[in-house]
Amino acid sequence: MIAKERMFGLGGNFHYLECLSCHGLFLQEIPSNLDAYYPENYYSFGSFNSSGKLSQFLKKFRYQLFKAGIPINPPNYFDWISNLSISENSKIADIGCGNGQLLAELSYCGFRGLHGYDPYQEKVGNFGGFTLFKKSFFEIRETYDLVMFHHSFEHLPNPVDVFKHLIKVLNPGGEVLIRVPVTNGKVWKEEREFWFQLDAPRHLFIPHSDSMKKLAESFGLNLYKTCFDSHDSQFWGTELYKRGKAYMGTEIKKEFKKEELSYFKQKALLYNKMNWGDQACFYLRKK
Repeated sequence: MIAKERMFGLGGNFHYLECLSCHGLFLQEIPSNLDAYYPENYYSFGSFNSSGKLSQFLKKFRYQLFKAGIPINPPNYFDWISNLSISENSKIADIGCGNGQLLAELSYCGFRGLHGYDPYQEKVGNFGGFTLFKKSFFEIRETYDLVMFHHSFEHLPNPVDVFKHLIKVLNPGGEVLIRVPVTNGKVWKEEREFWFQLDAPRHLFIPHSDSMKKLAESFGLNLYKTCFDSHDSQFWGTELYKRGKAYMGTEIKKEFKKEELSYFKQKALLYNKMNWGDQACFYLRKK
């Protein structure tokens, strides 16, 4: 299948192969100038939004209430944490952390051993509650209780090599959270090269849930939970690309009616419930 770069409207032809065994998608040839597809206005770049002292106190209090079974408007990452066996003392690595916003939020909740890795990171060093490094995943030499890939796993070449290194940086009993687009999605099956999360050529490998199961089994990891958490962007983004428009520079609220966007949100909830969504969370544990 031939795909084009559509987020910025750069075009080009990028060939993807679909594995008949695990149903994962592989970019056949990684561009030698891949860095050019991560411009300064790429969505994960920029400075994180720092919270003031009062806001930090309230966020920590909100997390303590959540742990006590009293959720008050909990952010998404509370749900991710609740499926893991970690504490505020756990050593945590966020791979492809971008500007470090998630690590900042976790630090406000009371987590302390927070490290972020991103080869495109420009602002490095300790930021009070967390530390950012300009390093690729394969350069990591420390070990962790939790390794997270929040939509970064698909940006890494060769998933087998990723898992080989992953088991080296996991402590005994360590856990992994991988949030990633998946080819289970009904949108992928129906729309193919226009699928919003294909995101050529930045996405080098997009797994199916079968791919993740095979990888986990091959490296002695227990895949103990899978949750679909796709968004409405799978619908409006794909429709945008079918109209020949780039994501960057297009005002979504002008492109779609309010009723359409509301429908897309409800449809995304249904797709997740039916395991038809185009992205999922995979929870793994080192045996």
